[in-house]
Amino acid sequence: MTLLGDQYASSDEETRIPEARSVVAAPDVSLQANPTNAALDYGPAHPEQGPLNPYKSTQGNSLKRKNALTGNAQEVAISDATFSTHHRTFQSLGYTMDPSGSGAYVGDLTRALRVRDDPPTSPSKRMDSVYRRKRQKRGDASIIDGEGAYKGPWARFQEDEDTLDEAELASEEEYLEEAIVPARSTAVTKLASDYQEDLTNTETTQFHGTSPLDYQNRTYMHVPQDLDIDLRAEPGSTQNYHPKKLIHTWKSHTKAINALRFFPNSGHLLLSASADTKVKLWDVYHSRSLLRTYSGHTKSVTDTTFSPTGTQFLTGSYDRHMKLWDTETGACISRFQTSTKAVPHVLRFHPSTDTHEFLVGTSDKKIVQFDTRSGEMTQEYDHHLQAVNTITFCDENRRFITTSDDRSLRAWEYNIPVPIKYIAEPHLFSLVRAAPHPNGKSVAFQSADNQIVVYASTDRFRQNRKKSFRGHNTAGYAIDVSISPDGQFLMSGDSSGFVCFWDFKSCKMWHKIQAHEGATVCAQWHPKESSKVATAGLDGAIKYWD
Repeated sequence: MTLLGDQYASSDEETRIPEARSVVAAPDVSLQANPTNAALDYGPAHPEQGPLNPYKSTQGNSLKRKNALTGNAQEVAISDATFSTHHRTFQSLGYTMDPSGSGAYVGDLTRALRVRDDPPTSPSKRMDSVYRRKRQKRGDASIIDGEGAYKGPWARFQEDEDTLDEAELASEEEYLEEAIVPARSTAVTKLASDYQEDLTNTETTQFHGTSPLDYQNRTYMHVPQDLDIDLRAEPGSTQNYHPKKLIHTWKSHTKAINALRFFPNSGHLLLSASADTKVKLWDVYHSRSLLRTYSGHTKSVTDTTFSPTGTQFLTGSYDRHMKLWDTETGACISRFQTSTKAVPHVLRFHPSTDTHEFLVGTSDKKIVQFDTRSGEMTQEYDHHLQAVNTITFCDENRRFITTSDDRSLRAWEYNIPVPIKYIAEPHLFSLVRAAPHPNGKSVAFQSADNQIVVYASTDRFRQNRKKSFRGHNTAGYAIDVSISPDGQFLMSGDSSGFVCFWDFKSCKMWHKIQAHEGATVCAQWHPKESSKVATAGLDGAIKYWD
């Protein structure tokens, strides 16, 4: 008798399979009837013996004692490890030991009897030795080719060599193996050993319109004036409303879209960056057609951003390159790359029009500052512990806030590589996207725990614990968050394809819109329209809502 009980006996002990008891389900009942009678004048005797139900209640209604839909399930105290062992044994061998402790087997009893000498929860050692004998010998490591050559772990089984059956061969047919003559090859050059052609310095562009100029020799950079809205008005001068219906859909990308950016101030153009390595420019008004495609990256484009004037824009990709493009001509002006060749995650131009510099948050925990005129790195901010997710300018563009996967928030003075504020709370999750409020006093961050938190962008950088926007699912995705130009509404995507709208003052959710089939990762509010937003997701489609 072991400490674990009989059902957990060692594999060395012989396991006994109990014999099944015979139960008379329908005993023989003899009837003595007169064959000449037309009807029976007495009832036949009913069997009084049958299979017993061990779980049938003898008191009250038996239906009340069911703990499962189909009857009563007996509870057995068993550890998780033992249950997993027996479950795997039953799935692989077709039988296992009864966990109730009776010592019996359940499943294929015929197979259990055939291998009763082996433990049911381990492979047969006898079969293992049989396969081991059929395997070819490893060979001698000193012999490279020929008889007795070293095969090592690649030695085949003897059954693998018998590919042709003798019965399938003709009586006088012979098979001769042709000798393989070693070819004399020259030394491999460096050009032949390259994995692929370097296409990082090859940029192309394609204009999809009929003519790059209109009847007044103006390009698409010109802000249209023949609309019912003044696109040159001050941002936030009109009251905003949440959209309710779909008015247009753009489809040209073949893979998921990673970033959407409206043209600064006017918003008459829309820029999209996709995982298909392409960046496309769309017309928001008039024909709402595809204007230009920018090709130059070899891998998925991670982020894009317009310059303050909109004449140029930056793109970053998983090919570890950043490129500065001319919005009008489509030419690549310059290329950038960090000293460590890290992947750029987030790109932000300095909002000032007289500063030709931009910041890039990379995968190697650094924020790097470049000058677009010289192409040189001018500053490096290195205090984060993991990849940088967001960069947000605040305090009249004299400071900026960064967040990272290290679950921290840091505030910096521009051009000073020492953080002035460091926030790392135990309950803080990774902040993956950010949107500044138009009043310049706070910033909304998309948190990885399915909520949007708000931090002050003034001197203290404290969290506003009264503002927490919930009701959507974002875990596992870097989903955009955007605030309306008048600061009244907050918008965010959703991992189920929804677009959610909240009132920024009361944190109350107004409604949801089913926008895309997959996750809605991009959501941007139009800078001048009262209720128009653009969304994009993993399905590669861009949708325009009003």
